Amino acid sequence: MHSQVFLRRGVLLGVVTTAALAALLPARAQVGEPKPAPAPQTSSATPACAVSAAQVRLNQPLPRLARRLANGMPIKIVALGSSSTSGAGASSSAASYPSRLAEELVRRFPGHDITVLNRGVNGDDANAMLARLDTAVIAEKPNLVLWQLGTNSVMRDKALPQHAALIHEGLARMKAAGAEVVLIDPQYAPRVIAKPNVEEMVALIATAAKAEHVPLFHRFDLMRHWYEIEHLPFEAFVSPDGLHMNDWSYVCLAKGLALAIAEAATRPMATAAGPQPGR
Repeated sequence: MHSQVFLRRGVLLGVVTTAALAALLPARAQVGEPKPAPAPQTSSATPACAVSAAQVRLNQPLPRLARRLANGMPIKIVALGSSSTSGAGASSSAASYPSRLAEELVRRFPGHDITVLNRGVNGDDANAMLARLDTAVIAEKPNLVLWQLGTNSVMRDKALPQHAALIHEGLARMKAAGAEVVLIDPQYAPRVIAKPNVEEMVALIATAAKAEHVPLFHRFDLMRHWYEIEHLPFEAFVSPDGLHMNDWSYVCLAKGLALAIAEAATRPMATAAGPQPGR
């Protein structure tokens, strides 16, 4: 009698243990499996992203990056910014623009060792980015920094004149560390363009880029082109919050940036003259 009870308990314990292990095994397997980047979220009415070289051409070349590409040296890019760099509005981190940019650059330069690090933090403004510049960016010893800024200051109605000094400080520190820098201005989205000082911020960033002799990627104009010229509704390239980009626009931004970077880093050397690389 007692042996039968023990036997039943043993069988029951074995069944429970096996079921528990079976429930755990799939979860453990999923942790280590790489997740492919999801397809862009689009509607049937959203056209394929088409960006021309003329639309995104940088006003300055990238001579140091050009030399590293020519010599087959590894390239490290750091994307510094706020929520539209970290990937707010995307379906996953793999759909953020830095992740998509890495894919685009690898396709354009097969065989090259290219790394893109995402250093976007939701809610950051220029002051917050400068506060973490040493640890988040300079410590990585990047060859190129993509600095997206301006949106949060506009959204918070901050006084803009001080931003010229902040941009100057950030660029000086990154240049001193040996990095080339591309500035990226705010996104063209309903909640951004509703602010009265957004055009002033866009102009301020453009003026700073020209004064500091660094390239500027005109994200604001590119997205305005989608809306005003291509007649895409905001829902096609802006997330439901009316502020952040979505999978489709992050892909298109990455394609535009990859095209701009590739062109600026492969211009004839006569037009790409610049200081000798620090590394």
